[in-house]
Amino acid sequence: MLIIPAIDLKDGACVRLRQGDMEDATVFSEDPVAMASHWVEQGGRRLHLVDLNGAFEGEPVNGEIVKQIAKVHPKLPIQIGGGIRNLTTIEHYLNAGVSYVIIGTQAVKQPAFVKEACKAFPGHIIVGLDAKDGKVATDGWAQISDIEVTELAGQFEGNGVSAIVYTDIARDGMMQGVNVISTHALAKAINIPVIASGGITNIEDIKALQAVAKDGIEGAITGRAIYEGSLNVAEAQQYCDQNS
Repeated sequence: MLIIPAIDLKDGACVRLRQGDMEDATVFSEDPVAMASHWVEQGGRRLHLVDLNGAFEGEPVNGEIVKQIAKVHPKLPIQIGGGIRNLTTIEHYLNAGVSYVIIGTQAVKQPAFVKEACKAFPGHIIVGLDAKDGKVATDGWAQISDIEVTELAGQFEGNGVSAIVYTDIARDGMMQGVNVISTHALAKAINIPVIASGGITNIEDIKALQAVAKDGIEGAITGRAIYEGSLNVAEAQQYCDQNS
């Protein structure tokens, strides 16, 4: 299981939100490119980038920063989400050196777009499903739908999706522990690899996820925990490597 450091971009800075609230942001760095290098030095083998402004605007806002990070780390797998609503945006990111693009809101509103994207860019598409109480959220978490996460995820079977990033909104940025039960249930319900996100607080959360990783959990995204020091990237990755 991969430990994937998160870099959330808002107004050009590296921030963390609480429960997706743009008004409740903590700025951790004014230099996201340097922060990316820091996590690579700490042992990160993949980076998770989110254009928070883009998620709300519906188009990339911090795209240039993403391109800079990809340029500095040309061999590092990078996944980017936020504001990806068309094939042109996907193409631009992949041409810039990004490995995976995460389709979130558009995957919920237009599931057929995921199939189209997977066909156009095979092996490079991840679907991001954010949920609260098991229901899918969209538009930067501003809207909660009536769609069950497991039901929607099942619709992408056979499309060629590389992974599902599953985020529990209620836990995101709250340092209350990852929702292992829901994440594990989703992984068992589908044949697409799942990447856990939201609520990871310390090494105990990583151990709990690693214990069920064999059922389809391929990674864990962590943000606030590594920024505030309650989780060490190198230690967490070493534990996963030794217990895989």
